[in-house]
Amino acid sequence: MKRRKFIQATLAGPPLITIDPAQALAERASKGFKIQKGEGRYHGHIQLKGVNVNILDVKVSGKDTNGDLAVFEQTSLSPKRGTPLHIHPNQDEIFHVQEGQYAFLVGKDRFDLQAGDSIFLPRKVPHAWTQVSEKGRMTVILQPAGKLEEFFVTMSSLPKEPTQEEIAKIFADHDMQVVGPGLKVD
Repeated sequence: MKRRKFIQATLAGPPLITIDPAQALAERASKGFKIQKGEGRYHGHIQLKGVNVNILDVKVSGKDTNGDLAVFEQTSLSPKRGTPLHIHPNQDEIFHVQEGQYAFLVGKDRFDLQAGDSIFLPRKVPHAWTQVSEKGRMTVILQPAGKLEEFFVTMSSLPKEPTQEEIAKIFADHDMQVVGPGLKVD
């Protein structure tokens, strides 16, 4: 009998779980904060394995913005390496090159970037990038934050270099889809 009343109440009334917009805003960072050059807000330096061996520092976490935004600084230590061609179905990305040179493929268009250049990568558009210079540094902005921070933490915690199949699975587990090989540069 209790089950029947529960089902009737659920079907007849408002949803059992509601999100209070005021509460959601209250979960955001309520004070400004500073992150020193060369430091990350969370996780320390995240040293990747797999697609490249770059170092990521979380500057603004999705935890700070209730998932609305994430900002990372990437120190690039992987000449001629980058990412496989992949899609973020729910996030837009912006890269700002602080140092070095990179090649990007966005859809069918190739772009060469150097220090001071920025590029916008819209959600649902296949893209890849490769580090051209010996070293580099980029700021990476994601909106909304998605699961990229957790992706970086996962990639850094691997006990060994992952296979291409393992990389594709890790991408998929973090709401990204590998759709092709990386961008080759000379």
